[in-house]
Amino acid sequence: MALSSKDIVKLLDLLNEENLDTTLENLCNQLHQSFPKEERFKVGTVLLLQLQQVDLLPKHTQRVVALTLLFDLYRGEPLASTPFASVFVQMLKSQEDVNNGSSKPSSHTGHIPFLSNCEKNLLVNLMGYIQKDVIKKTPRQIVDEFSFSTVPSIDLTNLQLQLAEHQSELPAVSKCGNPIILPDMDHSKGTEYDAATVRNIIENLATGDPPLCRQSYRPEFLRLVPPIYHSINEIAWFHITEPTQFTVEYDPSMCVSNCVSFEARKLMGKAFKNVLTLMQQQNLIGELEKDPKLVYHIGLTPPKLPDLVENNPLIAIEVLLKLMQSSQITEYFSVLVNMEMSLHSMEVVNRLTTTVDLPTEFVHLYISNCISTCETIKDRYMQNRLVRLVCVFLQSLIRNKIINVQELFIEIQAFCVEFSRIREAAALFRLLKQLESGDTGGLNAPPARCRTDMC
Repeated sequence: MALSSKDIVKLLDLLNEENLDTTLENLCNQLHQSFPKEERFKVGTVLLLQLQQVDLLPKHTQRVVALTLLFDLYRGEPLASTPFASVFVQMLKSQEDVNNGSSKPSSHTGHIPFLSNCEKNLLVNLMGYIQKDVIKKTPRQIVDEFSFSTVPSIDLTNLQLQLAEHQSELPAVSKCGNPIILPDMDHSKGTEYDAATVRNIIENLATGDPPLCRQSYRPEFLRLVPPIYHSINEIAWFHITEPTQFTVEYDPSMCVSNCVSFEARKLMGKAFKNVLTLMQQQNLIGELEKDPKLVYHIGLTPPKLPDLVENNPLIAIEVLLKLMQSSQITEYFSVLVNMEMSLHSMEVVNRLTTTVDLPTEFVHLYISNCISTCETIKDRYMQNRLVRLVCVFLQSLIRNKIINVQELFIEIQAFCVEFSRIREAAALFRLLKQLESGDTGGLNAPPARCRTDMC
């Protein structure tokens, strides 16, 4: 991208001869206020274009302003890291190439801006230690003071080394090429353009994508066409002259999906994220009943089980029942035991224990995790709610003789004592004492129900 026509007009206004008596510091501040940081390179390209084309910027005061703006464009950044640092070095390197006492190199082509004695003096001072003093002066003062004074020497060795190090990282192709715009170095014509013509020329050269001032002639990187490799087992390609001589063998069943399997996978994908409607649950369970092996092809994996349990516990129960003979059932049990305790996870475990024989260690570990969760939770309301759920869950397991109370007696009794303030815990404690005394009549009594039903 390039500067817009409006931006070019704003930039040319800063170079106007009317700014003869405005300090360079003020003009630089106006530049930074008019253009954001991301536009700096585009602005610098236009300034450099005008410094290269002497006929577009003939006045000494205008060139002084343009040179100062270009130097101050990347204010606050190390000079070696700015994109125009190499241009400043090339401008000052022409001392050795003078021709018959003039300051113009004999082989000068205009690619690097040609600086007068005044402009070279200005650039040396900007790169030196008195930069702050220089920019406080006006363009008129700079021309009056520096036009006839000797250009002081400056050591560019350190800057050149930094630039060489940076440029060594660039590919060779990016460091070659000539600009497509060549300046007219014959100044004997004495042609001067008015402001409107200059603006029109600069707009034509500096706009476009990419603009002409940023294009260059460079060697084209040619890639040779690789030779054809002939293999012994190479498949021969037949150029068919009579298509009717050949018939295409096509498998009509290829890429045709199993509609039933597809619908089941689609419903299961929804079940991981949202609660299915009653009809959707019935359809999915019906498909699983028709084809027991379908459960292995609907996208369920152990890591996805917690989402299924929380959103659709009935589907989770049906699926786990059909996976009981699977080699992965241990992994599913492990995930179920270690997932966050909730009403739905208890519902799934409770239904599984009443339907199939679950491993004893799995049931014991789940009970221990539930008790541990109740003891560690900080929220008092949530703690009371979970304790009620666990108590109802344990009573259900005990009354259905799913667990051997004696194996977990001490742990469950301590749990009841700790939460004896809760009615369901007290009821569970009484049931334990009845069983301990040999009274099995309590097993036939209906379990205490909490407000959140297990089913």
